[in-house]
Amino acid sequence: MSSVKIGVLSDTHRRGDLQKKAIEKLLLEGAQYLLHLGDLENEENLKALSEAGVPYAAVFGNNDIALMHAEANYRIKREPYYLKIKDYTVKMMHLPYYMSADCDLVLFGHLHQFSAELRGKSLFLNPGEVCARNKNLTECVLLELKESEFKVNRYFKEPNAKKWEREVLGFRIED
Repeated sequence: MSSVKIGVLSDTHRRGDLQKKAIEKLLLEGAQYLLHLGDLENEENLKALSEAGVPYAAVFGNNDIALMHAEANYRIKREPYYLKIKDYTVKMMHLPYYMSADCDLVLFGHLHQFSAELRGKSLFLNPGEVCARNKNLTECVLLELKESEFKVNRYFKEPNAKKWEREVLGFRIED
């Protein structure tokens, strides 16, 4: 399998300012793709994803009813949405309802809580919240996928802080 870096965000809500900073951080760290797991709430947040200069995809969250009209103009899909990035199969959803290990990456949002767990050969990941609503942290994840290894770089900071903190988790896939 070839290596790839994927930026993962969720639960922006109306905090486009924080989403912009998260996208900038992910791109600075080498993200080749951006995936948003829902609750963007407005078209400006979708537009920021589309203008980031890398391929992107998003799924509708439970607070994205007002964005249904934008499906024709942006790459935003209904959940669960499956896609392939390089050699990896990805399942994107907002609500954690489709939690079967039927692909390499099972990505979900809604809970506003970072989590990463390897189940068999599938990585289950929630990047936490961009919006800093449930806690005073804005969060995003850069996934580095290499043959038989998933590296999860969790970036987080207080909304007004200049410097991002980083937590790194590594998962080896055994044959």
